[in-house]
Amino acid sequence: MFQQQSLLLLGVVILIGAGESARAQCPGGGMMGLNGGMMGPGGGMMGMKGGMKDIGGGTMGVRRDSATMAQMATTHYLVVNHDRIARTVTNLPDGIRTTTESDDPQVAQRIREHVAVMYARVLAGDDPGLPIESAALRALYRNGDRISTVVDTTSRGIVVVQTSRDPETVVALQKHASEVTELVRDGMAAMHRAMMSNGPAMMGRGMTGVKRGA
Repeated sequence: MFQQQSLLLLGVVILIGAGESARAQCPGGGMMGLNGGMMGPGGGMMGMKGGMKDIGGGTMGVRRDSATMAQMATTHYLVVNHDRIARTVTNLPDGIRTTTESDDPQVAQRIREHVAVMYARVLAGDDPGLPIESAALRALYRNGDRISTVVDTTSRGIVVVQTSRDPETVVALQKHASEVTELVRDGMAAMHRAMMSNGPAMMGRGMTGVKRGA
């Protein structure tokens, strides 16, 4: 168990979210190219090599450092295997409590790894600028120092409690949690919707992700 000021997850993607349990079935199809680009379920909505392209032909700011690429790969793996993930989530007056588990040991380990990476990113305010990021997740990167997080591992996954004294941060935690619930329920279809919804906002932010205080 550990406790620190900050975090959230998932983020992007993953499995810590709001107000319901979910088991879902994944539509087939890939989402992330091996060279760092992202693709839609039918094959190729985003560029394969240079990150995402904006309408004017420029490159939009997905970082291509090894840590970010590994995070994207883990996110993709979890979304593709969302039908192997069981999750229960409770909205608290001051935050959320989530249990995210899988009977598949490899999926369970990826869940734990993803939580650890997201914890470190939010604690540092290190927003990688991924195209799936919503306004709620970006708020959590900005306000990670307003979040108290307690994490317990289980034999099948992880339990996370996140709370805050800041009402706006509580809203962001619960909103992002509901977005993650949708990803667990609908898999790649939900990720595609999130990219379409959040892409214009990401283009408006400029070329790369941001770090708190930078």
